[in-house]
Amino acid sequence: MIDNLNWEAASVFIAFFALVTVLGFVASRWKAGDLNQLHEWGLGGRRFGPWVTWFLLGGDLYTAYTVIAVPALVYAVGAFGFFAIPYTILIYPLLFAVFPKLWSVCREREYLTAGDFVLGHFGNRWLALAVAITGLVATMPYIALQLVGMEKVIEAMGFRGEGIWAHAPLTIAFIILAVYTYRSGLRAPAMIAFVKDIMIYIFVIAAVIVIPIKLGGYGAIFDSAGAAFEAKGGNTGLLLKEAQIWPYITLAVGSAMALFLYPHSLTGILAASGPGAIRRNAIALPAYSIVLAMIALLGLMGHAAGLKLSNPQDVVPQLFLKFFPDWFSGFAFAAIAIGALVPAAIMSIGAANTFTRNVWKPFVNPSLEGAEEAFIAKVVSVVVKVGALAVILLMPTKFAIDLQLLGGVWMIQIFPAIIFGLFTRLFSGWALLAGLIAGLASGTYLVWGPALTPIVPLGSVSVYAGLYALTINIAISASLSIIVIMMKRGSFSDASVKNYSDVNPGSS
Repeated sequence: MIDNLNWEAASVFIAFFALVTVLGFVASRWKAGDLNQLHEWGLGGRRFGPWVTWFLLGGDLYTAYTVIAVPALVYAVGAFGFFAIPYTILIYPLLFAVFPKLWSVCREREYLTAGDFVLGHFGNRWLALAVAITGLVATMPYIALQLVGMEKVIEAMGFRGEGIWAHAPLTIAFIILAVYTYRSGLRAPAMIAFVKDIMIYIFVIAAVIVIPIKLGGYGAIFDSAGAAFEAKGGNTGLLLKEAQIWPYITLAVGSAMALFLYPHSLTGILAASGPGAIRRNAIALPAYSIVLAMIALLGLMGHAAGLKLSNPQDVVPQLFLKFFPDWFSGFAFAAIAIGALVPAAIMSIGAANTFTRNVWKPFVNPSLEGAEEAFIAKVVSVVVKVGALAVILLMPTKFAIDLQLLGGVWMIQIFPAIIFGLFTRLFSGWALLAGLIAGLASGTYLVWGPALTPIVPLGSVSVYAGLYALTINIAISASLSIIVIMMKRGSFSDASVKNYSDVNPGSS
């Protein structure tokens, strides 16, 4: 099991893992609040200023699986793998324009989740339930994929096990994560995100300087990668093929529209101290996109380094083992593993908040309040982690990847209920529910098949299935809402907010 373990790399890895474990427990005393209240445990009391929010959102959105999967896709297909770069740039104008307003509404009405907002605005608990279930189902495979990133670096250090021991390090890591998340809530990943993000920046900058020097420069890297793609053929290459242009554009746009609707993303936003903190982060967070572009280049470097991999997800670990001393490889692997813990914690908290507020409370125990509400959320956060771990232990990894692909198609379907709801009262809750169901059904139908691809044909071009299904969703929602308005001879009443102006526009 440890006969081939790289002890130098493993020692550095364990040291940093121990550091963040301590931070996870210490975080319960940071920005002290009553952790028996859900808004304190699940949203950090909404007291995270611009700097903390920057690290929290960066740690949440740029995950361990991102560090593994983006270079893997670039290694496998080339230019199309870079779609993640424009997609993580497009999200920030949306963040700047829309989410400060959503924060203000949620703070004024003490909403903690997207489902809370939908219920308050449309007065339709079934629509709120559908939004909540969509978020929960889409989040579970997302958490599981963080384990994939962690497992890749554990394997790269030489750990090998059989039977129940095969996933022993992963299981231990998630038990520790579950305990300190239960204790400290959102404060734990917020504090650990400082360490994770600094480590990611260090190892990425080192990689994009040191590896090209050893490979003869970026010109040699692009030449080697281009030759490899030319030999491979198909839809691979350093430039997009003509048939890939619309899939690339629509996948980037659709992914951007969906990302901040996930429960974990919204949790990070609602934990901010005010609209100002969100706007500042919309301006500053593209710095992470620069780092992501550097990470994507590692996929091309894999070809120049002569790596012959049966699984492209091994490209980043193998590059570090080949070009860096063992201690620095251990540092990089620790950064990737911690990059799994931070989003996994936030995702489980976001899912717990959603389940407690929008499933358990309205349909099981309407009188749920205070410490009891927080207790339910804490228990659910543990259950969610156990479920994600079970997906990796009991099911093929491809199953989690396939579900995560579907997750983006599903999440974009709640866009009308959240975003349109912020700016207009013209949509009916029942109409939006019908549109959401139609979008979920059509999106799943379009994606599901032998290849399970999110790119589907539309006339002479191919497009992202999520946008295709969203068009159906909006058409049904708008049409039925018009019918409702005509039947009522005017717009229906809004159950939520008198106006949507910022409560504290100067708050940060």
